[in-house]
Amino acid sequence: MGQKLKIAGWITVGAMAGALTTVSLQTAARGAFAPLPLEELQQLAAVFGMVKSDYVEPVDEKKLITEAISGMVASLDPHSQYFDKKSYKEFSEGTTGRFVGVGIEISQEDGLVKVVSPIEGSPADRAGLKTNDLITKIDDTFVKGLTLNEAVKRMRGEPNTKVLLTIFRKEESRTFPVTIVREEIKTQSVKAKVVQPGYGWIRVSQFQERTVEDFARKLEDMYKQDPKLKGLVLDLRNDPGGLLDAAVALSAAFLPDNVTVVSTNGQLEESKFVYKASPQFWRRSASTDPIGRLTQATQGAFKKIPLVVLVNEGSASASEIVAGALQDHQRATLMGSQTFGKGSVQTVRQLGPDTALKITTARYYTPKGRSIQAKGIVPDVMVDETENGSPFAVLRTREADLEKHLGNGKEAETKDAEREKAREAAMKRLEEESKKPVAERRPPEFGSDKDFQLNQALNQLKGQPVLVSKTLAERKEEKKDK
Repeated sequence: MGQKLKIAGWITVGAMAGALTTVSLQTAARGAFAPLPLEELQQLAAVFGMVKSDYVEPVDEKKLITEAISGMVASLDPHSQYFDKKSYKEFSEGTTGRFVGVGIEISQEDGLVKVVSPIEGSPADRAGLKTNDLITKIDDTFVKGLTLNEAVKRMRGEPNTKVLLTIFRKEESRTFPVTIVREEIKTQSVKAKVVQPGYGWIRVSQFQERTVEDFARKLEDMYKQDPKLKGLVLDLRNDPGGLLDAAVALSAAFLPDNVTVVSTNGQLEESKFVYKASPQFWRRSASTDPIGRLTQATQGAFKKIPLVVLVNEGSASASEIVAGALQDHQRATLMGSQTFGKGSVQTVRQLGPDTALKITTARYYTPKGRSIQAKGIVPDVMVDETENGSPFAVLRTREADLEKHLGNGKEAETKDAEREKAREAAMKRLEEESKKPVAERRPPEFGSDKDFQLNQALNQLKGQPVLVSKTLAERKEEKKDK
């Protein structure tokens, strides 16, 4: 088992590059290769030679090879990627919770960069960028045609330098410029407070290297503030994922010792693995076990406390691991809307000192063996975002919407015939909403007294009536275009 853990290495999410992914980092490439298709490789060499000799102007050979590798890998699925020197450095920085940039998590839509979520407290957040904003230009460069990696490169830079983003906001049907000053982003991944006497709220916005330590400290502080807590809300809404060991550790804070948290399965022997609620599966050294350092009273309280987990379409990857584990072990009631559906594992293999390949190597499974790839976790109780419903949820991008997404390997894909009708209705309503003042369209802050889903979660914990959604329904995986 120790050898398997060593091989599995560091599991994380490339959220800053815009892909919601769970990733395993290995420091050595595989030693064995499959037989090579010689005829196709000869054609590749011939094309390379023709481009080099016949193209209208000289081409950079290294750039040509790099682009060929990038194209080959990008054709596999949305999460496989080739890292050059700069992008590999940026990918590694993203897992530490520190980097220089504007502070947004992104994806791609119609060739444009889409804001998944501004990082709380970041320059982008302070500048007013919102979820679902589309970035059409970065300085003087049009985004159309750029890869996500190229877009990230242009938004990154030195501290205190400016970048001009041109934003298209669908809900307001307008395009406008925003100048943002880059700074070192130190993401605060955990927030917590006692929201009402006897009831706590703890929010994890991303699973990073410091998350487990911050999470344990918040639990300890909350217990000291109110040792007689009657219930806790774990808020994973819009959490794009992150380090797998952090997800296992957080799950273990609420689960019985040594139960299964998540398993992975793929072609490689080292991809077949089971992670359990035991320190050896997240402890990086003898001195780094924040969960184990919790006082006995705190550990005892949070192992038993009634628990509600809030999730939505933005809950992905590592956050889905936590939600799935707590749901399968019947440790928590899941509330909100169906999660993103990122259930694949990527292994990052170094090709050289500063280049690497991130490639999908496995699917992960909940304790009961459910694959959530392109499906997501369905809450026990569907709850709308507001008391007026979740009219725009159908417009949000999920794993099943991504081009070339991986199937879940278990269930047959079916086409949801009603979804396009729902999208059309949502777009019409969006046009009407865009006419309202901006202040009326801004959603309440997570954790505030106006947070509708949080209030319903508290009602659940108190045994009071919950306003269950009348519109949200499980979204089936759609058939992919051939």
